[in-house]
Amino acid sequence: MTRAIFYTASTVNGFLADPEDSLEWLLTIPQEEATADIAAFTASIGVLVEGSSTYEWVLEHEGLRAHPERWQQFYGDRPTFVFTHRDLDPVPGADIRFVQGEVAAHWADIVAAAGDRDVWIGGGGDLVGQFADAGLLDEVVITFAPVTLAAGKPLLPRDLDHTRLELTSVRQAGPFAELTYRVKAPLA
Repeated sequence: MTRAIFYTASTVNGFLADPEDSLEWLLTIPQEEATADIAAFTASIGVLVEGSSTYEWVLEHEGLRAHPERWQQFYGDRPTFVFTHRDLDPVPGADIRFVQGEVAAHWADIVAAAGDRDVWIGGGGDLVGQFADAGLLDEVVITFAPVTLAAGKPLLPRDLDHTRLELTSVRQAGPFAELTYRVKAPLA
């Protein structure tokens, strides 16, 4: 069964990105011990889902407008659904599907594109919250980095309490702490 997983890094105080939607704070930390885990995780993924800010940051940070072949280095040939209200430029040769509206309206297409693998909801936090609101979020894996920011984009701008989140795993990866939670469906 296809699962929707929010797999992300966060500052200790709960920010995904700085106020300008940048992840530079994360890239300053040695990544060796976390990189192997990311590779194993991405092998189980059939589709990526992200918001427009995440997509635009990746385009800019990886220089994909000038070097579209770099898309394959991380995303491979997996379809990517980008939720947006704006017209965005696709990466030539990449399977990018720009969509609008409720996440539930696109869920069947996302699952079909994933095949027998899982869905990685890469961000942002509000988009992940929409999946949680719709009862479509199955797991949250947060890798907390040894960084704090005075302000930024929140990890998950929703109220999910202990009745919805069940801790299933805790582990250390070098300077990072990884917590995994199973997400229970909202009570009717």
